[in-house]
Amino acid sequence: MGLSEDEQRFRREWFREHWEKGVAFNRHCGLRIDRWEPDGVEFFLPYSEGLSAHDGIFHGGVIASLLDTCGGGAVIAGHDFSKGSRLTTISMSIQYLNAGRGAGLRARGHATRRGRAVNFADVTIVDAQTDRLVATGHVSLNIAGERPNAPWSTPPATG
Repeated sequence: MGLSEDEQRFRREWFREHWEKGVAFNRHCGLRIDRWEPDGVEFFLPYSEGLSAHDGIFHGGVIASLLDTCGGGAVIAGHDFSKGSRLTTISMSIQYLNAGRGAGLRARGHATRRGRAVNFADVTIVDAQTDRLVATGHVSLNIAGERPNAPWSTPPATG
């Protein structure tokens, strides 16, 4: 059963808000969404000591988390929600090219293939001030079933 364009838009907007403010880890890291469009997303992650490996350098795990988060956002921002809304990362690969230093990182992602359930995205991460490439990677994600507790989810039957 297809969804109207208004229903699709509502879900995309809900996920954008949820990605930035509803996901505790993203909120903790200070993630900011600068672009959320069906053809791609762009996120900004400000540097903080709590995200560091060494003074002034982002921890590699934080960079990997940003890549995963951006890849998922790239897929869901243009997703056909008649195919479900529960998103799960299947796999991810990352190539670290330079240390992530400075005031922040910028991640840009776009979906490269949208399947019935399995979707793929490419992500690049750069130093937000110099545009120096920090990492690139690929994310594969499964979207199946409905996300629990979303405003459009049907509550389970009781009785």
